[in-house]
Amino acid sequence: MTPPAVATPEAPTRADQNSASTEAFDAGTGTMGGERKHIWEQLALGLFIGIPFLAVLAAVPVAWGGFLGWRDIVIAVVFYTISGHGISIGFHRYFTHKSFKPNRPLKYVLAIAGSLAIEGPVVRWVADHRKHHKFSDRDGDPHSPWKYGTSLGALTKGFLHAHIGWLFDTEQTPQRQYAPDLLRDKDVVRVSRMFPALVLVSLLLPAVIGGLWSWSIEGALTAFFWGSLVRIALLHHVTWSINSICHTIGARPFKSRDKSGNVWWLAILSQGESWHNLHHSDPTCARHGVLKGQLDTSARTIWFFEKMGWVTDVRWPVKERLEARRVSAGA
Repeated sequence: MTPPAVATPEAPTRADQNSASTEAFDAGTGTMGGERKHIWEQLALGLFIGIPFLAVLAAVPVAWGGFLGWRDIVIAVVFYTISGHGISIGFHRYFTHKSFKPNRPLKYVLAIAGSLAIEGPVVRWVADHRKHHKFSDRDGDPHSPWKYGTSLGALTKGFLHAHIGWLFDTEQTPQRQYAPDLLRDKDVVRVSRMFPALVLVSLLLPAVIGGLWSWSIEGALTAFFWGSLVRIALLHHVTWSINSICHTIGARPFKSRDKSGNVWWLAILSQGESWHNLHHSDPTCARHGVLKGQLDTSARTIWFFEKMGWVTDVRWPVKERLEARRVSAGA
């Protein structure tokens, strides 16, 4: 059974295409992120991937040397939780798939929280992900591990492409084609344009909090190391693992047209995103972990928002829809 197609807005007109800006700030879309990635963006991306990764490699000796305190752990966990759920609940389940409707203050909070993950401006992130769903594991998918074939060598190359390599592609997903609804939303465009400032906030705020909390330079430095560098690296690689690992291995209890699978050991770190098979079977569902024992903190948080009256029209799982999508249904 073929899952419902993700709503993809109409293609841009020829006039729109001709007016596409090649600048990093796209005056045509009114948001940061043009149709092509410039060399300075490639360099910045390399730094934001490389430096935090080096921090992860240094994490064990740094902790062994006594430069890890309970304040650092609290700061890192809080920032990971906020920015991670900003991606999973905000960028993914709301802005991309419209699984619920938040009030305006919460919409701002979700857009800002997701931006703190430093995975790109919200409009660009959404455009990439909508294109991924349209062509999932087929030609046109920005980050399929099956891009080069099914042999061990091809899959290894594809896995690396799906995890990190695709980020360095020069050609960008057309925002006018895949996210015109967000480009019409002045609130979202405003936050998307604020991305460079939010990157600085995400990097520096842990250090400021750590320094004030401990009233020391050392407290600021260790908070920056754990709450900024290590936290960013871990969240990045967990997010990218949904593209690579969850499209290579994992259980597939639900029917989908791709190779999306459930990877249980990523569930907590990914805020429930690694229950990926159901998501690709029913993309607009607000809960991804729908089977017994499948922890989904993003869905639980959306449930809390609903109880508080901050969100409406939540698309919760429907038993009949789930049963129709089960692999065993009709067998």
